[in-house]
Amino acid sequence: MYDMILAFITAFTLTYISIPSIIHIAKVKNLVDEPGERRSHVVKTPSLGGIGIFAGLIFSIVLWTPFYVFGNLQYILCAFLIIFLIGAKDDIEPVSPRVKLAAQFLAAGILVYNSHIKITSLYGLFGVNDLPEFIAIPLSFFTIIVIVNAFNLIDGINGLAGGISTLILTVLGAWFFLVSNDAFKIEYKELSVVAFATAGSVVAFLRYNITPAKIFMGDTGSLMLGLVCSILIIKFIEAHKYFPPDIPYAVEAAPAVAFGILIIPLFDTLRVFTTRMLKGRSPFSPDRTHIHHLLLDYGFSHSQASATLVGVNILFIVMVFYFQHIGTLNLLILVLFLAASATGWLYFLVHKKKNKLAQTIA
Repeated sequence: MYDMILAFITAFTLTYISIPSIIHIAKVKNLVDEPGERRSHVVKTPSLGGIGIFAGLIFSIVLWTPFYVFGNLQYILCAFLIIFLIGAKDDIEPVSPRVKLAAQFLAAGILVYNSHIKITSLYGLFGVNDLPEFIAIPLSFFTIIVIVNAFNLIDGINGLAGGISTLILTVLGAWFFLVSNDAFKIEYKELSVVAFATAGSVVAFLRYNITPAKIFMGDTGSLMLGLVCSILIIKFIEAHKYFPPDIPYAVEAAPAVAFGILIIPLFDTLRVFTTRMLKGRSPFSPDRTHIHHLLLDYGFSHSQASATLVGVNILFIVMVFYFQHIGTLNLLILVLFLAASATGWLYFLVHKKKNKLAQTIA
């Protein structure tokens, strides 16, 4: 417990102190995000907040996580460094999507092959339990890449990526701490330290990112948060494969519960990618069809939209834990149905408002 609290405080303090200096340097060197047609801000704003997040979480993790009980930590830190470097490069001088994707694959490769962070069972989903290596490895790569990019894509309005990631990190960090007391596996406790160290950095960053935002996290921050959450969620799923019988806090339907925990970034990304491809466009082509854009179009402010989506994510987390007993496939169908219904209703409301506005102007 003390390690978690100290990790959170250490990361929070370092990030909180470093952000003002980063803002000052970014303004002096003109390392700012320019307003534009697809941008949700109207003034030049520094976009290097991810550097402060990275500094806080790395320092705290190294300080409070003993390497001798968490042997894979060195490889995780290597993956962090790769994502940090490509994210910082993109925030200062944009790089092509191919280069960013290549860096993500390299980081994922280190995690899968060196840290053995991979999904090896579907727990009966579609009648599949243990997965052979030739399926487990590409599935794990796909999961990491999708989650990393999902957090990058929801970072479109003030407070959203930070608020959602803080929620997810807190839930997973608390769960790993609780099961570590009964599973007698020290790695779970150290994963809770990683989660709360990252959460501490993000909470400190949010102090400067809430509207009116003084700084954005940029790709450095969003990619890093996606990577941390991908590690934790895969470990969450895999942990249930090794739990002794009747261990407290173990969940049924682990893959579906994991999807519910990440509902906002995952569902929004999969929905947008699918819609773009159905229209014959690249899934990476930019537009304004994300859920947060729809809320802005409906008339919400940045703070209202972010708070609404965090609230919705909380409701889904409560729901998947409550209904975990209905089975992996049934729970997954329920989650997708509710998410699709809510999004469809939002589309209807936005379309109705635009038509009403057009009739008023006419």
